[in-house]
Amino acid sequence: MGFDDGRKLKGVYAAEVLHNKQVTPHMVRLTLGGDDLRRFPQRGFDQWFRLFLPRPNGEATNFDAVPEKLGTIDYLKYLRHGDRPPLRNYTVREHRPDLGEIDVDFVVHGDLGIAGPWARTAQPGERVVLMDQGTGFDFAADASFHLLVGDESALPAIVGILRDMPRDARGLAIIEIPDMADVQDVAGPEGVEVRWLARGDSAAQPGALAIAEVKAFTPEVPTTLSAYLVGERTIPAEGRRHLVSVGVPKSRITFVGYWRIGKAQA
Repeated sequence: MGFDDGRKLKGVYAAEVLHNKQVTPHMVRLTLGGDDLRRFPQRGFDQWFRLFLPRPNGEATNFDAVPEKLGTIDYLKYLRHGDRPPLRNYTVREHRPDLGEIDVDFVVHGDLGIAGPWARTAQPGERVVLMDQGTGFDFAADASFHLLVGDESALPAIVGILRDMPRDARGLAIIEIPDMADVQDVAGPEGVEVRWLARGDSAAQPGALAIAEVKAFTPEVPTTLSAYLVGERTIPAEGRRHLVSVGVPKSRITFVGYWRIGKAQA
């Protein structure tokens, strides 16, 4: 479907927090549920959605300000509401439509941002609204090799892609995380290596380890590589530049910056 195509979708889905679980030191998993989620589309891979959150500090939240879709005019109308719910983009970690539930993983770094701090303390019954935006990843059936690269903000997307890839797929997934304690179980094809890179106590900026790994990678057949580069914006920017320089067609590279250093990501 692609990131741009997904933005043309419409429809909102009300949900509430059911469970809150700290799954790793820097990741909190919320289970969201509700009757609306029984009809929430199940697209697999890196399905992403707009998440409209409660306003911070107990402020009244006008969820009626959420539009049916988020085109330019709709977004401008949404911004006119002073009591509008904050908006962030997230990935479906797991989907159980028969139960009307989805799991969503949130990166948490102390009190930085809006979504992370909210997720850390979210209580059952708290209300949210979702807007399905489809998938950014398009599986290329003709690819001889799949390269997936991202940081902790991209971990749910990459894990979802690996989960839903054909079992005979070949490739490499490079996932940069804050600490090795943030490693999660991955159910991917045997032919796809998952390489975890932990920043740990090093002075490396987020994305630097992943970028270095990409720059050390040279595809055997560049013209049939499929690449997916997401996370801190230098990962897709510099990763794409390197892959194009070694002969990978631009049309075979999916890339998007989820956040940037110096600006809160959650």
